[in-house]
Amino acid sequence: MNSIRTYILLLFLALGLQKVQSQSYHFKTSGFSVLEKNERGKWGEWSNLNLVNLSVVLDTNKHRVVVYSQEIQLFSILDYIEREENDTDITYSFVCKDNDGRECKLSIITRKKQDYRKQLYINYDDHIIVYNIFTV
Repeated sequence: MNSIRTYILLLFLALGLQKVQSQSYHFKTSGFSVLEKNERGKWGEWSNLNLVNLSVVLDTNKHRVVVYSQEIQLFSILDYIEREENDTDITYSFVCKDNDGRECKLSIITRKKQDYRKQLYINYDDHIIVYNIFTV
């Protein structure tokens, strides 16, 4: 009888701890810019910052990032990369697949020396999209 109670208690603790680790983070965007490679494979220049107000959700329970743009951008998280920190940035990165099955790397970077401004980078082999984001 005691072992059944212990088992049930351990089961509830395990489920409770799993729930704590799985969270959903909500952001809004304030602008975005794009960087593309040219025909010779060299990076060009960042486009002008375009103002845009979109919702972004990082859902670690469903292992995905969703950017609610005119065409919804769904990124399935394949791997969580270890958090990186240096004097200027705190970076959380994820290896993902987008709606079209293309692999990319998403990074949420907090700029320590810029009033802790946050940015979402979506890195492909041939282009990078950056969104300025803030927590809601």
